[in-house]
Amino acid sequence: MTETASELVPDCLQRLARELPGEPAIFFVDGPQWSWSQLHRRVCDHAQALQALGVQRDEPVLSWLPNGPLAVLNLLALAQLGAVYVPINTGYRGEGLAHVIANSGARLMIAHGELVARLESVDCARLETLVIQGDETPHLPGVQCLRTEALIGDGSQLQPPARALAPWDTMMVIYTSGTTGPSKGVLCSFRHAQAAALGFRNVGRGDRNLAMLPMFHVGGVFGVLWAMFHSGSVVMTTHFRTQDFWSIVKRYRVTTTGLLGSMVDFLLDQPVMEGEREHGLTSVLVAPYGPAGLRFAERFAVDVYTEYNMSELAVPLFIGPNPRTVGTCGVAAPHTSLRLVDQHDIEVPEGAVGELLVRMDEPWTISHGYHNDAAATAQTWRNGWFHTGDLFRRDAAGQYFFIDRAKDSIRRRGENISAFEVEAGLRQHPAIAEAAVIGVPAAVGGEQEVMAVIRVAAGAMLEPAALLDFLRPLIAPHMLPRYVRVVADFPRTPTQKIEKYRLRGQGVTADSWDRERAGVSVRRDVLEQRE
Repeated sequence: MTETASELVPDCLQRLARELPGEPAIFFVDGPQWSWSQLHRRVCDHAQALQALGVQRDEPVLSWLPNGPLAVLNLLALAQLGAVYVPINTGYRGEGLAHVIANSGARLMIAHGELVARLESVDCARLETLVIQGDETPHLPGVQCLRTEALIGDGSQLQPPARALAPWDTMMVIYTSGTTGPSKGVLCSFRHAQAAALGFRNVGRGDRNLAMLPMFHVGGVFGVLWAMFHSGSVVMTTHFRTQDFWSIVKRYRVTTTGLLGSMVDFLLDQPVMEGEREHGLTSVLVAPYGPAGLRFAERFAVDVYTEYNMSELAVPLFIGPNPRTVGTCGVAAPHTSLRLVDQHDIEVPEGAVGELLVRMDEPWTISHGYHNDAAATAQTWRNGWFHTGDLFRRDAAGQYFFIDRAKDSIRRRGENISAFEVEAGLRQHPAIAEAAVIGVPAAVGGEQEVMAVIRVAAGAMLEPAALLDFLRPLIAPHMLPRYVRVVADFPRTPTQKIEKYRLRGQGVTADSWDRERAGVSVRRDVLEQRE
């Protein structure tokens, strides 16, 4: 544990403004840059303006913005007040948007002008005041609309919170991506935020992090908090762009960043360039960690780490640099207890697959529940352990390997099928760009059939019957899909996760290929008994 582990976010910011006043704190790509003293002053001014708008201690405030100065100020100023930062996914509309607004219970929202027209078609619940970044004026009866001039305050007039901040106070509510149903609001305390930021051990004092994930995602928030708790700095951009990545790294002297698996693939697909190993990047966090992670480390001469985390957790698995075991999610982090269990919470034998349960030695270092959802809280934290819903295997060396989402396990004719394993086989086909495997209802009650939903690579052709022939050597016969559906693209979250619950809701569509109707038979392997 570092010396900053017991600091709350406002205390850390104040210390950095005092100890490193002129040192760079944050760079917005193609925008302003602020030192620690400038950031602290702006946060205090912004907090006082929010206070003048009536924001109280523990009050949730909605922030519906792309990455940028206003989103960062909302996060840090609300922490200063002891209010609660509640970002909204900028892709939300309709029922998803209405759900977050209602579940949050917020009366104040700060939103980008290009988004606010979506509010006209949804129930705004308790919303009373909308501060708009832009000139747009939506028609929202009963909601007062203000411009961002209302957020110009005077930090010298800032009043301290009515009650002193404590590590267990809720700092933010991060809504999950909603891949398995309506988004749940993850309660994140001040101590949880600190523990998670410090859990990424590839980041050290003075590092400069490139933050590319959105501020409504826990990864975007931690992009800022990494810099604070490691006395470094952060470069913030709105999103990842393959063609701009290395120029941003060099221009802003970035030393570390996090890359999702697809980002690694995009960067490796670029032509080899002279001097491409001369960039200043020293460490990269890659998740998930496949063969591409090792290739990235070798090609660009950078140390690669990997981890497993969720909005609810504080990096319980971590490993690096440059692990040689492909597919690893890491080993247990310090002060973390882990179990792999069956559906009854009974520990499975070494090497067997089970759901990962997590418990921390120190209280408040993981989420303390779901906002206004007691049933989900009780279900997830049952028996004194946090249930991740993810299936893992642990090897003799203590490394953990992700197998599948527990809810992605398909029950077909008495056997459990891992969607992850079928997808891994599908991805080996040269014509397949992306694949998602789901279970769809079978004629037998309670059973399922396997359906493969596929996006074909540009210019490629795919014959479903030939695909099954391709898969036969790669997966067990009972895993072979009955249905194959080709789509132009998938329903996705703004962090590009495939929304499988939407695919399940669509089920077997008219354009789905059915191997049984096509007369393609699948036979199980039958082994002869030996003495």
